[in-house]
Amino acid sequence: MAEKSFKYVIVGGGVAAGYAAREFAKQGVQPGELAIISKEAVAPYERPALSKAYLFPEGTARLPGFHVCVGSGGERLLPEWYKEKGIELFLSTEIVKAELAAKTLISAAGETFKYHTLIIATGSTVIRLTDFGVQGADSKNIFYLREIDDADKLIEAIKAKKNGKAVIVGGGYIGLELGAVAKINNLEVSMVYPEPWCMPRLFTADIAAFYEGYYANKGIKIIKGTVAVGFTADSNGEVKEVKLKDGRVLEADIVVVGVGGRPLISLFKGQVEEEKGGIKTDAFFKTSVPDVYAVGDVATFPLKLFNDIRRVEHVDHARKSAEQAVKAIKASEEGKSIEEYDYLPFFYSRSFDLSWQFYGDNVGDTVLFGSNKPTSPPPKFGTYWVKDGKVVGVFLESGTPEENKAIAKVARVQPPVENLDLLKNEGLSFASKI
Repeated sequence: MAEKSFKYVIVGGGVAAGYAAREFAKQGVQPGELAIISKEAVAPYERPALSKAYLFPEGTARLPGFHVCVGSGGERLLPEWYKEKGIELFLSTEIVKAELAAKTLISAAGETFKYHTLIIATGSTVIRLTDFGVQGADSKNIFYLREIDDADKLIEAIKAKKNGKAVIVGGGYIGLELGAVAKINNLEVSMVYPEPWCMPRLFTADIAAFYEGYYANKGIKIIKGTVAVGFTADSNGEVKEVKLKDGRVLEADIVVVGVGGRPLISLFKGQVEEEKGGIKTDAFFKTSVPDVYAVGDVATFPLKLFNDIRRVEHVDHARKSAEQAVKAIKASEEGKSIEEYDYLPFFYSRSFDLSWQFYGDNVGDTVLFGSNKPTSPPPKFGTYWVKDGKVVGVFLESGTPEENKAIAKVARVQPPVENLDLLKNEGLSFASKI
């Protein structure tokens, strides 16, 4: 096969690739200079839509509706946009070998791609129960959600198992969002997770108590402190039961597993410096290999605000790190410099009528404000995290755009706090006056 050669290649076709392409276009990339190589069959899209509106029975989202960059209020980049800009999209193309020293990528079909500058934007892959040899984990109707193909298969199953039983394995982001979506689709929902409360990496027990109560009031059964250790299937090979470690057995027509992901960096093992499970970069997303950059989920980068080195799995960082890398690439070509990446960690989620946002770091003492009673109409509560006498993180449920801006500012400014009881009494008004 003929070798293809480009000045810039982005490997991976997710959110980061789309935002990088837009930044390249802004910076005046010439037709034929940039290629995006993606194993998915569609142009880059906003991945968060998959666990939300894509699965709704009404008001569903479908492509081309959520191609990047609509998730941040930007122009929607349809496949034609890439053509107009002279950016080559190689879809359904999986890279199976990367030779960084030779600046060469090889696809499963044997195509060779040469580049001058590479951006690694391969993102994460889901952790599968089959990876751990869980009995029956390869049964039909056990789903994971990462790509649009996964979402399409899940939709088919929801239609086929109308009013059936769904078991959600995992109590993190995906578990909570898909538990809500399954309920909205009139499935009988049970959620199973090993931790003492949902989303333990971010939520305090007080925050979690609200969501668990809210979900329970919606008719979702929550089973904590145990894990799925096996599945039984019917004569068609379709899952029918989930066996739990505590001996319980749950009936299931559909199982959705959300037990985390891992960065897709195996192609680059031994060729590039790693740290904390990702590819180590500087504040411009340059790796230890010249002309190779890493962005989004795969990058372990200096988090200036907390004077720390971190890896962040979130769409907001995927977008911003991609833009930073492209600006850095173009600046270095022109002998200019740009500001270091100064990221404020941001997480959010929407389910049912709820919508929360979190900014900063969840370390130190916590102060709950407002009412976290699941029956409070409408819910409005939050939490401050205070470390070394300063507010370092803020969580807010059902904030207005202005209030969400205010809590972001607090997390960025890190104002001093002398009295935690006073902070509790002030609640949201503390954030509003910073």
